[in-house]
Amino acid sequence: MNTSKQHWDQVFTTKSPQEVSWTQEYPTPSMDLIQGFNLPKSTAIIDIGGGDSLLVDTLLTKGYTNITVLDISKKALDRAQNRLGEKAKKVEWIVSDINDFKPTKKYDLWHDRAAFHFLTQKEDIVRYTKTVNGFVSKALVIGTFSKEGPQKCSGLPITQYSCGSLSENFEEQFNLLECRAEEHTTPFDTLQNFTFSQFLRKK
Repeated sequence: MNTSKQHWDQVFTTKSPQEVSWTQEYPTPSMDLIQGFNLPKSTAIIDIGGGDSLLVDTLLTKGYTNITVLDISKKALDRAQNRLGEKAKKVEWIVSDINDFKPTKKYDLWHDRAAFHFLTQKEDIVRYTKTVNGFVSKALVIGTFSKEGPQKCSGLPITQYSCGSLSENFEEQFNLLECRAEEHTTPFDTLQNFTFSQFLRKK
């Protein structure tokens, strides 16, 4: 079994949402940046590494109708689907390591809060960026740990990003519209410093 998949299945089997640092009751930074594009509610949105986060619930509540959630852990997606009940049928669910993901269609908006920063090898970062360049038609929202943020998450090493380094990574096909620092308060009242960026596809 893929050791990374094994790791995340174990996390989502043994820990509740209140026992993991990334839980947010309302995903304010993500929703601010997603809604900032003023895209139609039929916009094809994919949430990378969505796990059992509440972003999908929020998007459904706001009336978005074309949502895909991808995560390496089936356990995580099962938890999200169980929580949503009948609403889960309105969402496409993909179990995949982002390194192995080969999209079969284009997405208007690609959202990633804290999945991209788990890529620490240059070839994996390049592969991810090529996938974004090839399959994202309009917009990109990326949240990562900042240069002032943690160096690990869930026991795994991460890559920290500044506004400048995120912009540089995606500059071939995307213009940076906004970049902000966000302090995320974890369920156990510690602070994690994030960089959230909003990109628009170049014409």
